[in-house]
Amino acid sequence: MKTRLFSIILLAAITYGYAVAQDNKNTLPDLQTAESIFFDPTAEKEAEPYQFSTPWRFEVGYAQLNHRTQDTSAVYMHGVRIGATVDFILPHNFSLQTGALATFTYGQNNQHWASISQENAQINILQHNILQLQLTIPVRAYYNIKLWKELRMFFFAGPQLQVGLTNYDIINNQTAADVTAWLEQNNILTTNHERYLTRELYRTNIQFGIGGGLEWDRYRLQAGYDFGLNNILRTPVLQNQKMHEWGWLCTFSYQL
Repeated sequence: MKTRLFSIILLAAITYGYAVAQDNKNTLPDLQTAESIFFDPTAEKEAEPYQFSTPWRFEVGYAQLNHRTQDTSAVYMHGVRIGATVDFILPHNFSLQTGALATFTYGQNNQHWASISQENAQINILQHNILQLQLTIPVRAYYNIKLWKELRMFFFAGPQLQVGLTNYDIINNQTAADVTAWLEQNNILTTNHERYLTRELYRTNIQFGIGGGLEWDRYRLQAGYDFGLNNILRTPVLQNQKMHEWGWLCTFSYQL
């Protein structure tokens, strides 16, 4: 009797254990499948859906412009650029940017002229102190590369239009009287004047710029160089003389 009871209990225990094992087999994930889901480094995350937006930015920074001619060294002008831009977010990490920025720069240039008479030999200098204000309208394409979390690297390229608002030349005339007379006879101004109003320069300038930078969340730091494409010298001193305005910039912007 005891042997029969023990056999029944043992059979029931074996049957229960088998049933529990089958239930666990159906509910627990396969280890190979779990590893492929959770530990596969090549598994691609689902791409975030594209959403069109137009974020605005406040931008401020340093600008250095230089006026280049064929026969003289460049005149460097230093100043600040400030304004607002808007980005048009496009698919595949691309965007377009435009806006309106004011660029205010100052530069100095010394012109040396030879003495006319040996009796009055001296160093003849026309010192030009130039104050310039321009409206800058960029149209640029951006490409963004995500580096880590909210940190992104980007590159940009595109044209920009510059419209001269004022270009005032404050002259310190350190030339002899006969040299001053000769300069005026050759239509070279020796007194203060506004260079756009005297038709010395063209107001419009087209440039093509390239550059790049880093962006973290709403903050962006960028640098670039702009190449002047057209002649801005309206009244040349020498025959066939031309002038182009090039420059580089380093700006900081904040997304509003």
